[in-house]
Amino acid sequence: MTQDGDGVDSLVRKRIRALRAAHGWSLDDLADRCHLSPSTLSRIETGQRRIALDQLTAIARALSTSLDQLVETAAEDVISQPTYDAARGLTQWTVRGDPGVTVARMRLTEPPPEGPAALKAHPGREWFTVLSGTAVLLLGERRLRVEEGQAAEFPTMLPHAVGAVGGPAEILGIFDREGRRTHLRERRSEG
Repeated sequence: MTQDGDGVDSLVRKRIRALRAAHGWSLDDLADRCHLSPSTLSRIETGQRRIALDQLTAIARALSTSLDQLVETAAEDVISQPTYDAARGLTQWTVRGDPGVTVARMRLTEPPPEGPAALKAHPGREWFTVLSGTAVLLLGERRLRVEEGQAAEFPTMLPHAVGAVGGPAEILGIFDREGRRTHLRERRSEG
């Protein structure tokens, strides 16, 4: 890394400082964890010292991040465009940081399907929040009302289904790869 204070070098230094602060660590704390002297680490953070690759690797490891994440520069495409399926009232966004994650805004108009065969189970976890209306979450043997402003998070190996009660409900859900395949693609084939 160069000493020039701009570009990638400056960004890496700012990230090191910000990650150290986010951990609540002093220079001494991080220095102990990456086996550098506090003065060396201070000079790295302030741009008064070049960052050697072995130092950067040790710092990344101590900060529980990867070297790639520490030096990543791609900041374009900050704003993502959703895809919208009007027939199903489903809006989806792909989360760029993890291509396996999808955020979907869904309009639910029917109660959840009843009966054990209607409940789905798959590896992973799901999270959703109710934007408007009231949703009903069937989770194993439990029937839970999730009101506007509330959220639910659960392991998806429990058989589950979500629907609306007392009128339409809009939810915003986060689905991993398995959840997307089970809930979002399946709904496509129903429409």
